Amino acid sequence: MGRRRAPELYRAPFPLYALQVDPSAGLLIAAGGGGAAKTGIKNGVHFLQLEQINGRLSASLLHSHDTETRATMNLALAGDILAAGQDAHCQLLRFRVHKQKDNKAEKAGSKEQGLRQRKGATPAEKKSGAETHPEGGELKVENLQAVQTDFGSDPLQKVVCFNHDNTLLATGGTDGFVRVWKVPSLEKVLEFKAHEGDIEDLALGPDGKLVTVGWDLKASVWQKDQLLMQLHWQENGPTFSNTPYRYQACRFGQVPDQPSGLRLFTVQIPHKRLRQPPPCYLTAWDGSSFLPLRTKPCGNEVISCLSVSDSGTFLGLGTVTGSVAIYIAFSLQRLYYMREAHGIVVTDVAFLPEKGRGPELLGSHETALFSVAVDSRCQLHLLPSRRSVPVWLLLLLCVGLIVVTILLLQSAFPGFL
Repeated sequence: MGRRRAPELYRAPFPLYALQVDPSAGLLIAAGGGGAAKTGIKNGVHFLQLEQINGRLSASLLHSHDTETRATMNLALAGDILAAGQDAHCQLLRFRVHKQKDNKAEKAGSKEQGLRQRKGATPAEKKSGAETHPEGGELKVENLQAVQTDFGSDPLQKVVCFNHDNTLLATGGTDGFVRVWKVPSLEKVLEFKAHEGDIEDLALGPDGKLVTVGWDLKASVWQKDQLLMQLHWQENGPTFSNTPYRYQACRFGQVPDQPSGLRLFTVQIPHKRLRQPPPCYLTAWDGSSFLPLRTKPCGNEVISCLSVSDSGTFLGLGTVTGSVAIYIAFSLQRLYYMREAHGIVVTDVAFLPEKGRGPELLGSHETALFSVAVDSRCQLHLLPSRRSVPVWLLLLLCVGLIVVTILLLQSAFPGFL
């Protein structure tokens, strides 16, 4: 038998690097491109409409936004505004979906089996800001402000994220500086040196604290530009005297069933490639004290990206060898694993949101994780609902077992009772 494969949801005409999901309109937003090199590979942001068709989650191309000579390497979403990292710049985009009254085409399309993809856009549609007219609606994209966010010798914005109320966004890149900008004016409000070398990832908490991880092997917690503390994941975990590790990713997440609870999750990978690669590690931290709560190995494949579900229940991981995994956040135990799903580095993963149209699109599954890679494919990873037996049924079975045992003993040994 061949290797089990994840369903291919969509294939773009360029390498994919970034992914976001809009819960209100049920949109999957995938971006990438071939960059400024004249290879004939375009650059763009594709808006995909997610739908349930005959019990299967499918995606169809709703709109293709041309980003001209700049490939989008990272994305952040705040309502109808996208922050796109393109080379050393951050470009804000606003998108709006307008529903059409006549949806006969949509009804007819619902009879189709499997996954769907619209035909390629016409040259007129491929121009920046052009409209498309899919079944049941149309989408418009508007270029807002853009600003240079990195000023290194080889400048590149590597990460962008919004704060909890979407009034600010933070960026980091190869020059090691964190810069904070107002939304949507992109007026700079804060700038400070956070790391020596590249900033690999950053995360903004709801209390305004900022966590950054960098190429210098450090993970730092900041309040504005003031360093509060350094994180030390090996305090209660494994120690390796000859294997330096660095932090690859960081994400805040809720604590399930605790509205005020907060966790921080980080991924640690070997700083250098070895012939016999040591394991990578996942660490869960208290989101207030920033003390490590639990550290678990997560395999020998080098982790490339991390995502946390809306409720903080699940963690999604992608690897440089193309594998995708889903972990339960509380215990850091693996629930799902697809080896070499892409066969090449997974550049981003994102969960289907648990609000808006998310539950409708999820169907009977417990969660859904999307992954994109340099192979131009977007794949879907579904976690089936874990069956649980109600407590009352367990009690009823126990009582029934006791009654049956007594009857059998009474039959075998008359006068037993």
